[in-house]
Amino acid sequence: MRKKGLARIAAAVTVMSLLFTGCGGESGGKDSGGGSELLNVSYDPTREFYAKYNELFLEHWKGEGGEEVTVTQSHGGSGSQARSVIEGNEADVVTLALAHDVTAIEEAGLIEDGWLDEFDKESSPYTSTIVFLVRKGNEKGIKDWGDLVKDGVEVITPNPKTSGGACWNFLAAWAYQQGQDGGDEEATKEFMKKLYENVLVLDSGARGATNTFVENGQGDVLIAWENEAYLSMEEYPGEYEIVTPSVSILAQPSVAVVDANAEEHGTEEVARAYLEYLYSDEAQRLAGENYYRPSDEKILQEFSDQFDLDMELVTIEDFGGWDAAFETYFDDGAVFDEIYSD
Repeated sequence: MRKKGLARIAAAVTVMSLLFTGCGGESGGKDSGGGSELLNVSYDPTREFYAKYNELFLEHWKGEGGEEVTVTQSHGGSGSQARSVIEGNEADVVTLALAHDVTAIEEAGLIEDGWLDEFDKESSPYTSTIVFLVRKGNEKGIKDWGDLVKDGVEVITPNPKTSGGACWNFLAAWAYQQGQDGGDEEATKEFMKKLYENVLVLDSGARGATNTFVENGQGDVLIAWENEAYLSMEEYPGEYEIVTPSVSILAQPSVAVVDANAEEHGTEEVARAYLEYLYSDEAQRLAGENYYRPSDEKILQEFSDQFDLDMELVTIEDFGGWDAAFETYFDDGAVFDEIYSD
């Protein structure tokens, strides 16, 4: 078993509660014994980071004279988490894998227009990218995306219909093959079809995919968030290797206050402070220590020995933004359904 017990937190939704007693202030939020309760609905691989960040934030909040506050977190596939908020999960803040999932909550009337500009770096306090995790020795000789379509290579990746990380995975693979095919869309579709024919398990979220590969021993290669791959390396030293593909994508997880819920709960102030503090030097370094790329360029350079900062990274803008990307690739009947259902 892993030293830090990822298998024990592999459920689609995990709840953790952390409590500090602050000074002064009126009681607010949901019924939390005289203080505020803040619910952070997040995506799969952020469990460990936010468990540590919550402690850091609450210490800061207490030092600022903040009221008593309990932070609770929920995790699952990013798309599924967004739908849960739309359907009534009373998140005060969301910290999801991609902007499109936050926009869906906005379109449901729960987040005010303009959320993308509410915080720095387009409300993306940390970034990541997509890499491959293989078993030590890399028996199948996997070096780049082209190796994932070879006969006999078993791939693990989550489902883009439910997982934000899976959308980043798909787009990174597509960008690579477009470069190989000179922009021939039909040829790239054939490549993607072969890739997904090699997918052994299509989990609903990134952490589920990691556990399928690492804990259950299935597959030859995991297409993974960079932070998730590093965490697996840390948990199982000497058992895995990270392979950096020639082309990947700048993955920008997004954060937002769920305005309608925060207003109802009386948590607007603490919810905004919770997300703002993600940009502090302390939180940026904590993100780096948890294998996320800090959005602060100066602090990112402090981790230059950890991250390959010279990777060729496409961005979501290369796909016309998330609305266009979903319409083309992930909506019902779009490219993913076309190549995966045939």
